[in-house]
Amino acid sequence: MLLAVDIGNTNIVFGVFQGETLRAHFRLETRRGGTADEYAALLMGLLALQGVLPGPRPDSPQATGASAGPIQAGILSTVVPPLLRVFEELFRRRLGVEPVVVGPGTRTGMPVLCDNPREVGADRIVNAVAAYERYHQGCIIVDFGTATTFDVVTPRGEYLGGAIAPGVGISSEALYRAAAKLPRVDIVRPGRVIGRNTVASMQSGLFYGYVGLVDGLVERMRAEVDFPVRVLATGGLATLLAPASRTIEETDEMLTLHGLRIIYERHIARGEGSGRRP
Repeated sequence: MLLAVDIGNTNIVFGVFQGETLRAHFRLETRRGGTADEYAALLMGLLALQGVLPGPRPDSPQATGASAGPIQAGILSTVVPPLLRVFEELFRRRLGVEPVVVGPGTRTGMPVLCDNPREVGADRIVNAVAAYERYHQGCIIVDFGTATTFDVVTPRGEYLGGAIAPGVGISSEALYRAAAKLPRVDIVRPGRVIGRNTVASMQSGLFYGYVGLVDGLVERMRAEVDFPVRVLATGGLATLLAPASRTIEETDEMLTLHGLRIIYERHIARGEGSGRRP
């Protein structure tokens, strides 16, 4: 089985694949100061809860082969550089696996048409790969993460570019911290746009303001390209915000994990290694 890990600024998402099937998935809060041992302890417990027993440590007397447990390969992407070495160590020491790391130079099968391709976040390319593999047509991916990102893929499977806006959580926290009389509020869908109190007014501005931001940017992107696009949403808040959008056509919270699986399979198909430790 393949363990895919997407390390974001707010959450770390794990997925266990058996072939193309996502057998288990879970997420942890991103802690930049966390050690490989701390993350390993959490990971092993979560794997066991999902029925995926990692087995003994690779260097223990009971271990046999490259990996003692069912996790035989790994791939990870991160936008948090300090955690890269932490998770590489976790894969190597705890799972006996040499992970594929998505980053500059990784052959994803998708040309990047930006001025400086190395600047584009790994998670954005991974999402673009997954979306194009699904539709095989032009598409826009909206990722509701710490930042809200918009990524455009051409009908030829090229990453064209996109836009980055502050995430809804960042905006909510900024209101609370910068305005002395405004409270911290939950991000929910209000029953009406016109709020009758401060909390309802803030929730309306955050929710419907972001839906308007998404629809406005998607419509402007559509106007700039000369091909039809399919609009897909992902990220932690996608299921909350996407149903209110008039431009988002589909939601897949696991899009990034599937993109990692696809890139891993392409990596293996090119004969660039299995991801296992020798």
